[in-house]
Amino acid sequence: MLRKIILPFSFSLFLLLTITVSSFSQQNADTISTTLEGVKYGYPIKYYPIHTEGQDLRMAYMDVLPTQLNNGRTVVLFHGKNFGGYYWTNVIKALTNRGFRVIVPDQIGFGKSSKAYIHYSFHQMSKWNKGLLDTLGIKRASVLGHSMGGMLATRFALLYPEITEKLLLENPIGLEDYKTFIPYINTEEQYKTELKATSESIRKYYQSSYFTIWKPEYEELVRIAGGITNSGDFSRFAKVAAMTYTMIYEQPVVYEFYNLRVPTILFIGREDKTILGKSLISPDQQAIHGQYKLLGKQTAAKIPGSKIIEFEACGHIPHIEVPTEFTVALLGSL
Repeated sequence: MLRKIILPFSFSLFLLLTITVSSFSQQNADTISTTLEGVKYGYPIKYYPIHTEGQDLRMAYMDVLPTQLNNGRTVVLFHGKNFGGYYWTNVIKALTNRGFRVIVPDQIGFGKSSKAYIHYSFHQMSKWNKGLLDTLGIKRASVLGHSMGGMLATRFALLYPEITEKLLLENPIGLEDYKTFIPYINTEEQYKTELKATSESIRKYYQSSYFTIWKPEYEELVRIAGGITNSGDFSRFAKVAAMTYTMIYEQPVVYEFYNLRVPTILFIGREDKTILGKSLISPDQQAIHGQYKLLGKQTAAKIPGSKIIEFEACGHIPHIEVPTEFTVALLGSL
């Protein structure tokens, strides 16, 4: 009798363990750590040590040497808020094939870099990137910033014009002062919003905000961003994301474009309608703001001697949505 009871129990236990292991394996397959250990970058990663606010941090970066004859010039790539160095691979390849050295940092709080609880500042980020370039012996470089990276690149050029050979802005955010029309929410409130992110909500946001036509290859961007939401440390990632939201909201560069004194080129996808905190305003307000077909030209008019290159049928990320056109324009501008 005892034998008959034990056998079914053993089988049930085996079945339970099998289901648990299978579920755990599936979870692992869909989970990405907050420092992107499972995400392969196009080139080897190095780390620049930073000590700030009593914390020892690491800023990940790629330092990619030219594959063709070295032209002696360097380009630095600053990523957007929802990305890291992984989405620059085709741009790096195009630049190194033309003789450029390319430096690609993951800013503190992003990508493979430390997710620190600190006061986030474009001034401080600029100083860290300047320190990285000093460490690498780079005295002058062209700086390409996409989205939030455009705000950082602008601040960098304002602080270090002697280092900035050219300022290259790819659909930068911050072409408007969001404080003037987006309702204020504090970092804690934004943190609660960030915690609600899922793979599906991220996909919908990318489809509606970043691209004019959704393509299967864009799913890799969703896999990375969505996978992080499954991480056991996602709450830290969400908190840092809220902190950098506050940084963007509270530290506009729009009033200082007039002060730029370096050669500047804007690369603008005309169908971009990106607005920080877009969900906080009405559809009527959304129709007024974030119109890059207008904002691009308005911004170019503010920057002495600047040029603008526009891409038709293109949204927020030209280097991914229209890679050939963008690469041709970028290399021509350099």
